[in-house]
Amino acid sequence: MKSRDRFTADLFDWQPPKVAVGFEADLSGNRLGSRISRAVSLALKECGKSRAEVAEAMSSELGYPVSADMLDAYASEAKESHRITLERFVALVTATGCLDLLGFVAGLFDHVVVPGRYQSLIELHLIEEHEKDLARMKQTVEAKWRAGR
Repeated sequence: MKSRDRFTADLFDWQPPKVAVGFEADLSGNRLGSRISRAVSLALKECGKSRAEVAEAMSSELGYPVSADMLDAYASEAKESHRITLERFVALVTATGCLDLLGFVAGLFDHVVVPGRYQSLIELHLIEEHEKDLARMKQTVEAKWRAGR
């Protein structure tokens, strides 16, 4: 039996890197408030910090107190009277480092959030697609011109 080469990566195990930010978990549901609460809850679970640490970082960012109890309320689907504001949402992203929250919001509008380093690559692709469209248009016009002679 042949032993496996442990120093060469297996080409069939390769997965492309995640390009767009967003949660892997399904956050679908009927009510937007419930989906936002679940997103906040996931961010708090996945960030590796205690809620007290996140609250302290948010308080520092905002310049006014945010408590762990407030975070519990934002993460609870049952607490309908306690919804996170946009400024606190931004502070939550900063405090947790959870960019998947940005992907969650963009996903509501059928968009994605990608790191800025991909912007030029995306623009290049769009230009190349436009060039292909122009080339097809040119071929059509040339064919009409030749047929009309």
